[in-house]
Amino acid sequence: MEANEALGFPADRRDYGIGMQILVDLGLKQIRLLTNNPSKRVGLEGYGLEVVERIPIIAQPNPHNMRYLETKRDKLGHLLDIVS
Repeated sequence: MEANEALGFPADRRDYGIGMQILVDLGLKQIRLLTNNPSKRVGLEGYGLEVVERIPIIAQPNPHNMRYLETKRDKLGHLLDIVS
């Protein structure tokens, strides 16, 4: 994330637009979303999809991923219940 920002890019450059358009073209109106990232919900709703439920991804912290999870929570606003 910091490397992207240092280069002048957004922290997360992924684009879900094509996938969202496919879902809309298939006639989806509502979706259950498996994510901890609240911006994904906003993105889906921007394509006219109603998010009827957000299902959290349970992340099990360990010494190898704790900093990564904390960064996602603190800098990207991910909804993670972790103890730092």
